[in-house]
Amino acid sequence: MQESSADNSLVITGTIQRITFRNQSNGYTVAEVKTKSEKITVVGILPFLNEGETADFYGNYIVHPTYGSQFSATGFEKKAPENSAAVLRYLSAGALKGIGPATAVKLVERFGDDTLNVIAEKPLELTVIKGISKQKALALSEEYKKQYGIRDIMLMLSKYKISPDRCLKIYKKLGADSVKIITANPYVLCEEGLEFQFEIAEEIATDLKLNPESEQRICAGIEYVLRKNLMNGHTCLPREKVVSVSARLLSCNESVADIACDRLIDCFRLETAKINNAEYVALPDYYSAERYIASRMLSVKSYINAAVTVDELEIKNVESILKIEFEDLQRKAIFEAFKNGILVLTGGPGTGKTTTLNAIIKLFKRRNLEIELAAPTGRAAKRMQELCGMEAKTIHRLLEVEWGEGEQRSFSRNEKNPLTCDVIIVDEASMIDSLLFCDLLKALKLSCRIILVGDSDQLPSIGAGNVLVDILSSEAFPVIMLKKVFRQANKSKIITNAHAIINGEKADFSDKSSDCFFIKSRDKYSLINSILELVTARLPKAYNINPVTDLQILCPSKMLDTGTVNLNNLLQERLNPHKNGEPQLFYKGFYLRTGDKVMQIKNNYDLQYKRDNGEYGNGVYNGDVGFITDIDTRAGILKVRYDDRTATYFSEDLGQLELAYAVTVHKSQGSEYDYVILPLFDVPSKLRYRNLLYTAVTRAKKMLVVLGDESVWQDMADNDKKTLRYTLLKSFIEEGKARENT
Repeated sequence: MQESSADNSLVITGTIQRITFRNQSNGYTVAEVKTKSEKITVVGILPFLNEGETADFYGNYIVHPTYGSQFSATGFEKKAPENSAAVLRYLSAGALKGIGPATAVKLVERFGDDTLNVIAEKPLELTVIKGISKQKALALSEEYKKQYGIRDIMLMLSKYKISPDRCLKIYKKLGADSVKIITANPYVLCEEGLEFQFEIAEEIATDLKLNPESEQRICAGIEYVLRKNLMNGHTCLPREKVVSVSARLLSCNESVADIACDRLIDCFRLETAKINNAEYVALPDYYSAERYIASRMLSVKSYINAAVTVDELEIKNVESILKIEFEDLQRKAIFEAFKNGILVLTGGPGTGKTTTLNAIIKLFKRRNLEIELAAPTGRAAKRMQELCGMEAKTIHRLLEVEWGEGEQRSFSRNEKNPLTCDVIIVDEASMIDSLLFCDLLKALKLSCRIILVGDSDQLPSIGAGNVLVDILSSEAFPVIMLKKVFRQANKSKIITNAHAIINGEKADFSDKSSDCFFIKSRDKYSLINSILELVTARLPKAYNINPVTDLQILCPSKMLDTGTVNLNNLLQERLNPHKNGEPQLFYKGFYLRTGDKVMQIKNNYDLQYKRDNGEYGNGVYNGDVGFITDIDTRAGILKVRYDDRTATYFSEDLGQLELAYAVTVHKSQGSEYDYVILPLFDVPSKLRYRNLLYTAVTRAKKMLVVLGDESVWQDMADNDKKTLRYTLLKSFIEEGKARENT
């Protein structure tokens, strides 16, 4: 049966004959469905639908390059079996866990057409059947209600164009009463874990004719403003700003928003803090995280073993082993690492951070202290491991991350199960957000020494917070800022130009034989052609490099002609064109082919991978770069190799991948590349700032080629105004330090 729905999608009715594939985490299903006239393949997010069940499927026909015609379902409505024969088929197919064919027969013989109603409404009556206990009867009833609960939430939200996978996410968070909860308060959809746009909740509330002046709406709007600003890095906002922005969003008086703000504070849905006579408000998780970071950092010195010290003779021995001579600040850093329990080591490229770290590691190892190395990203951890000669892990892996339903993060390593290390060294500390740093500190024993390594001139963390900058500016902890650029590093124009950016000096591109040079472009089209020529011919020929693995294009922006989207499409056609007979998958405007360089663009904690040593694990993270090794178009599956592990993607996961021949500067944080090409031409004014340019330049190890307009470089270098981030951490540290001194 086939008809049209109100939104011009088709509706087909049929019975599931066979489920050929299902992803249990998100409900994506491939099923063979029999209608009255034909058998068709239905694909889509179809959770809790089982073989033998009948449903209305909403969607449209598509043509798969391998499988031909399929029906892509955007929603469904399960139909309850209408008679005892249909009920028997439904239960015998294993629709409810715990009921097999034999038990299904007993149930239908006893309750007939009313069997499903008994399961749903009168489960204790099921105990008359041998083998069904009271506990099992209640579990069967709950499972049956769950299956119809997801149907109800899909029906309710389909008119708002909310996809089935998001409906499943809502159901997992709110449970069987999802519809009832949303009907009473649609603004729960904007809360953490769901994070819908406020406009969608408003639309639902309007349709339900809820009072626009209700307290729940005003309070939800205020929380939404704070949660939305987390994406801009703010862990808090000035109260007056929250009130004014919320009033505009909600079309209400500021006095109404101000009263609601008080109400949220009174019931602990918001926290408040005074900084320099101004009031700030924050969501509880971020307030608590920054409060904890401050108190935990200030307490370190009280717990470390003061007997573990270092002397000048030992440092000279290390100099002899490493065949170097430390400069004064490097030597001071080594002493501070032992003396205070906390050290913040900063400095630009070529200033000897790695050399200093390696000396500190050697000296701690001599005392048989257990050391852990960590970094925020996989690529940063890999680079740290290569430079320090010992294993380094991502912070998530070190803390043994676990993910529950609704992407709720937890760590096996925590206050109750701390890490055993005596020293933790964290690289790329500028990339760590407040929540992650809080979780790391909670997992450390009180006597663990903490060494943070980073460059505060780089871009701040993607997540909310400004941890490294706040710690530095609080002036509460030992900070060694290495400034001397060593002779060998001074030969690199990449390094000298990076320091010129920070010092507000003019860059030097005069030496055409150096590792850093500028190619002027008269327009964006000649710039693009120059990039293509450099990547495909000039650089590979001159330096004998692989343009895919050894070279990276960094762009300030995704959009415009010189952004990552356009350049990736052009570069793919040059570097990895499609060959007849070879498999490829098309997804939302671009093809994925074997050999393509790709990037994961969101955290996926369920994605399974296999390491080279045979170990299985889960989790691929935002910013990870890998290469497609295998594509199965028949199953809609591809495999991506990330360093020492290979992850498997199903068709519903493809939206998490982008081509990565060109990536944004923001996405390159924590990585280094041998050869970098940086186009600077039509850069939007909002992206013309110093630490973005500095971050891009310091990604290059062997060569940096800048193309475009030198005035754009200068605009960016001159703009030293770092993006403002409202945070509480610095204030909390200063507050705690003041208490210590009284």
